[in-house]
Amino acid sequence: MDVNGTVAEGFEPVREAFVRNFEVLGDRGAAVAVYRDGRRVVDLWAGTKDVNGTKDADGAADSAPWERGTAQIVRSATKGVAAAALLLLHQRGLLDLDAPVGEYWPGFKAAGKERVLVRHVLSHRAGLPVLDLPLTPEEALDPLRGAQAVERQRGTDHGYHALTYGWLVGELVRRVTGRGVGDWIAEEIAGPVGADLWVGLPAAEAGRAGVVGRVEAPGNAGGLRSRPKRSVAEAYDDPASLTRRAFAAITPFPDQNDPAYRAAALPATNGIATADGLARFYASLIGQVDGGARLFTAGTLAAARTEESAGPDRVLVINTRFGLGYMLHGSASPFLATGSFGHPGRGGSLGFADPESGIAFGYVTNGFTKTVTADPRAQALVRGLHASL
Repeated sequence: MDVNGTVAEGFEPVREAFVRNFEVLGDRGAAVAVYRDGRRVVDLWAGTKDVNGTKDADGAADSAPWERGTAQIVRSATKGVAAAALLLLHQRGLLDLDAPVGEYWPGFKAAGKERVLVRHVLSHRAGLPVLDLPLTPEEALDPLRGAQAVERQRGTDHGYHALTYGWLVGELVRRVTGRGVGDWIAEEIAGPVGADLWVGLPAAEAGRAGVVGRVEAPGNAGGLRSRPKRSVAEAYDDPASLTRRAFAAITPFPDQNDPAYRAAALPATNGIATADGLARFYASLIGQVDGGARLFTAGTLAAARTEESAGPDRVLVINTRFGLGYMLHGSASPFLATGSFGHPGRGGSLGFADPESGIAFGYVTNGFTKTVTADPRAQALVRGLHASL
């Protein structure tokens, strides 16, 4: 495997794990980046830009190779970026986390939702993981249609808000700032930090994003369970389950390679980033980044990773831990250490930060497996990172 990029001395185990991801764990195109104390120490990429890249008769790739600036959809890793928008508005005194959502969004109070607080939205405790009337792909591209659907929805039960999280966060940003969430993230987060990430991919950057798709994980994925437990599999297969309904809030799910989908701002699912952009974003949450701004104050950082909810998740059917918008280190989402916080993307991508070690991590891939919160490829890289420290 021809791996491009650099690693600082001592971080060679990350490179070894990255190579093994291609040789053993089925990666086709991917990148990983790590920052330590605001300085990039790992910057690796390999494979093809498109997941369906094949080899010609001479063994050369017949699709474009992955380059340093190649970006990919990161699915739910987008949620960590979206959470930062609300936390920054709170940090600036424009949003009260303990205020009812209806204080900023009066129509939200319909159907008995008067007591849902802003912090409930961030910690997946708003009780709105499903839509009784799912949106079509065309409807989902209109952020106002998504917000209106959530507005009409009556609360059901607590659990991971796989898709509705985006409309909740996006509408709060719009109500408070008057700007769309994608524009706000571009101007207030990605721009100041110097991070290559977008929620709503601009036409000028469209050529950087590769084709993504499903890949099959090897049967023995490095000793980690690559197939879900029976209870989890049954929940995803049951059309009436909270799990299936949460992930079916858009039905059928849009083509993730459709330019219209990529250009829309869906802050739960369709963020597009480079590995460096994702790692750089998390580095900016915990400290000063070389050439970029620090986003979170010490107080905001503490709030982001303070446990807000924990235990059995009615949607994911596993035990989860959430702070304000971020998954916390645990069995469902292993990061680097106890104080780490971040967010995986279903099928592979991962971004997180660990303030105690000064580490920020980003991994993106064009090949999505069936994993939800702990992809074997991302976890192999985390183990390599742990061995480097």
